[in-house]
Amino acid sequence: MTGEHRHDQRRHGPRGPPHARDPPQLYRTLVLAHLLSARIRASAAVSTSRSLYEAGLRDPKRMTEATWQQRVDALGRGGYRRYDESTATQLGDGGQILIDRWGGDLRRMRAQADGDADELRTLLRELPGIGRVGTDIFLREVQDVWPEFGPFMDSKARQGAERLGLPQGTSELVRIADDAATNAAMASALVRAALDKDVVADCLDHAA
Repeated sequence: MTGEHRHDQRRHGPRGPPHARDPPQLYRTLVLAHLLSARIRASAAVSTSRSLYEAGLRDPKRMTEATWQQRVDALGRGGYRRYDESTATQLGDGGQILIDRWGGDLRRMRAQADGDADELRTLLRELPGIGRVGTDIFLREVQDVWPEFGPFMDSKARQGAERLGLPQGTSELVRIADDAATNAAMASALVRAALDKDVVADCLDHAA
């Protein structure tokens, strides 16, 4: 990708798909990345993300305005009980950092990174509970709406590719997907293969 093309994508990115213009949706993706990065079942992390959303904790402001106990309760209802207390603290502190530094809008963090994936990783890791795994998940999920940071296949996606007998290089996987799937959809499908042996078996049966 040329620098000119990348600059044009950054400049016109906010006029992309609707959820690319939606700070609460980006925040929900970040929270899900946070939840998924812990040693817990993916289904529990997804259920907990939904529980937080249904409790109204849909943006950094609402997350920080909620009491610690309200966050703990929402996490518990989603099945995130093992890490509920520490995660409740991290979500509150992280929401406040997002408000103080970027006005609660992750698009401002994107603008500050200016197309530099390493810089975006550094900024994301300033949020409590967001480490290497969390940043990888977030980049994997937003790469279609923040295209300057893609294509990106994290270690879990490459694990799924290995199980399916596919090459593990990002460029090869993108070439295989061609126009059949977006980069994020391809990565998500590979992650499902990494997490569920039945998915692998079904895919191999269809291929046979």
